[in-house]
Amino acid sequence: MQVQDIAKLAVEALEDVKGKDIVELDTTQLTSLFARLIVCTGDSNRQVKALANNVAVTLKEKGIDLVGTEGHESGEWVLVDAGDVVIHVMLPAVRDYYDIEALWGGEKPSFVPVGGRPWNAAV
Repeated sequence: MQVQDIAKLAVEALEDVKGKDIVELDTTQLTSLFARLIVCTGDSNRQVKALANNVAVTLKEKGIDLVGTEGHESGEWVLVDAGDVVIHVMLPAVRDYYDIEALWGGEKPSFVPVGGRPWNAAV
């Protein structure tokens, strides 16, 4: 299966569980470790875990071997490593603080809590 197909499956799995601010970055010109980086936000620890689990199950059902997963214990930041596609699912505060999109040339989303005002992690 092509990298683009795996990334598309992962994004669809995230959308199925209502993942927010899904960003897919092409990293082929930046590293040889993986070709796509996908970052997504979940509203709670439970949703972060569910999002990552849905990605893992969806990819396995399509015969894609996973290198591994990390972070299920806390549910603040769960990583699903599918080889050429790496998926990060995070809580809003964690995603804002680490800003991994910027490390890989992407643009940071703006978070607006329900009933609140936009915020960023302190610099």
